[in-house]
Order: sequence, then structure tokens, then C-alpha cells
Amino acid sequence: MQIKRYTIASFLLIGLIVAYVFSYVTQETIGLEVYGIVLPTMPIAFWIATALLLFYVASVLHMMFYAMIETLRLRKYDKDFGNLIDDIADAYLGKDDRKHLYKTPRYTLLGNIIDHTTLSPTDELRATTQNKKLDSVITSLEKINAGEVVDLKKYALDIENPLVIKNERNRYAKGDITAQSILQNEEKYSKVLLKEVYSEYIKGCALSTIETHKEFLDKETIYTVLQRVNSGEHSLNISNEAIMSLLNTLDLDAKDFIKISSVLAVGMLPEDRMKLFEALGESNELALEARLYTLFDLEMLSLGNEILRNSQSDEYLRFKAYSDLKEYGKNYSINQFI
Repeated sequence: MQIKRYTIASFLLIGLIVAYVFSYVTQETIGLEVYGIVLPTMPIAFWIATALLLFYVASVLHMMFYAMIETLRLRKYDKDFGNLIDDIADAYLGKDDRKHLYKTPRYTLLGNIIDHTTLSPTDELRATTQNKKLDSVITSLEKINAGEVVDLKKYALDIENPLVIKNERNRYAKGDITAQSILQNEEKYSKVLLKEVYSEYIKGCALSTIETHKEFLDKETIYTVLQRVNSGEHSLNISNEAIMSLLNTLDLDAKDFIKISSVLAVGMLPEDRMKLFEALGESNELALEARLYTLFDLEMLSLGNEILRNSQSDEYLRFKAYSDLKEYGKNYSINQFI
């Protein structure tokens, strides 16, 4: 547009100058020789017009060159602005690997800050930014936070991404996917979600399912399993060997074994409980205190005292104190010594 105006103004000026020279200055003609080439004889006004036209062409080329330089500079800013929008969108989506290349110093600074910042839109920021990508991301966040399910494939998020996990939780809560399908396709789901689903599923599933996916078993979920032994609605029929197999997958300490005995005390037959901790004590010395706890909890004092007599003087001091008090007729609960 500027060149168009410049062209119109230039040709008007050239026309006026030529008319003025031809009408008021001179109408003489002159012949020129350029690099040995003799040009035809023409009015002086014509040669002035030619010189002005050459100047016009040179000035237009000059303006076009710098316009092109400015266009390229502006394109860098436009591209950097697009990268900044991508950076903000990735930050909203919780992507870990956020690294965009910028061409301009100011956007490089902003981009570097956003790449190392956690961003989250507030409730007041609705999908009205007038930027299509940001509006799409914000809408997705709003729907997922409201418990809806959103197609996140277009964002290429990792399965461990918090937004993906929350979206899969919504799918699970709505019944779009089952616990069994999640556990059978564990490569498709986050470890966090797998553990959550497993923790919920073992409250009522068969022992075979618990054993099949026992890699998700931890100290909390093992208590859930053991609470089902000979319990009510979701009673679990499990052998001592199966219990030991599950316990062997965990890194348990002496306190954990005692708590396991306490949990089993509710539903497990006393004889089975004694046999279990006898076997555990023989295979793992960390379970010896739990064996003593079990015996004293079941009032099997003679068996418990026999173990204490064969122990070192500085071992099992709490249980020895309990045993001594029992001999003096003091009826304390073993739980008070744990």
C-alpha cells in the first residue's frame, strides 16, 4: 500500500516537473552517448523524466529490500509468539519436557521462564482467550476437573501425566473401563492409577486375581486382603502358604508382621494363625516378635515363655516384661506392650 501511494505521488511529481521544464524552461533536444552507444536525440524534458524514473526505480528497490528485512524480523516475532502459546498450553497440560526454540531475545527470556514454571489456569480464566489452542486446552481442563472424560490423544501426553491419570480416573468412575481391563493392560496406564485400581479391586476380587497382579501389592493393600480372611460379604478363603507367598513380595519389618497378626486376629482361626507365624518365624527372623505377639495374644503363655527362655538376655524385653507381669497375676493386654 505504501509503495502504491509512493508510485502515484512519484509519477505525479515527475509529470509536473517534465511539464514545467518543457513548458517554461526549454524545449530543446539533446542526444546522449552512453558507453559508446549513441542514444536518439530527445527533448531535455524527456531525459529529466528518464533520470527521475531511474531514481524512482532505485528508491522502490531500496524500500522493497528493507520491507523484506522488516517482514523477516516480524515473522520471527510471530513464530516466537506461536511458540510462547505452545509453551503456555504445554504448561497447562502439565508436560514435563517443555523446550521450545526462540529467535528473539525477549521471547527467549519469557519462554525459558515458562519452561521451568508450573502454570495452572484459575477458575476465572474461561475458554475466552480468543486463541484457539489455549481455549481448547482450558476447555479440556475444565471438563476433566468436572469429572468428564476428554480425548487427550491430540496432546500426545505421557501416561504418567497427572491430567491423563485424572481423565482415566473419570473413565473408570463412569464405568467406561473396568478394573480388570486396566490391570490386564498395565502398559497403557499409569502406575499410580494401577495401584489405585488394584487397591479398590482387591476388596472383593478372587484370590487368583490378587496373586496375578501382586506386583501392585504394598503394605496398605496387604492389610485389605488379610481383613477379608473369614470375614463377611467378601470373605476370602486363603491358605497359610498363599499368605506367605504374598508377604514374601513385600519388604516388611518386625512392626509390620505384628500388625499383620493383629489384623488376622479378627477372622483367622487361632490354630491357623499360630501355624502361620510359626512358619514365618522360621523363615524370617523379623517375624519372630510377631510370633511371640500371636502366642501371647492367644494366651498361649507356655509356648511363648519357652521361646523367651531360649533367647538372649537382651532380646524381646517387652515380651519378657509382659510374661513376668502375667506370672504375678497382672492381666494386661499384650497390645499395651507393642
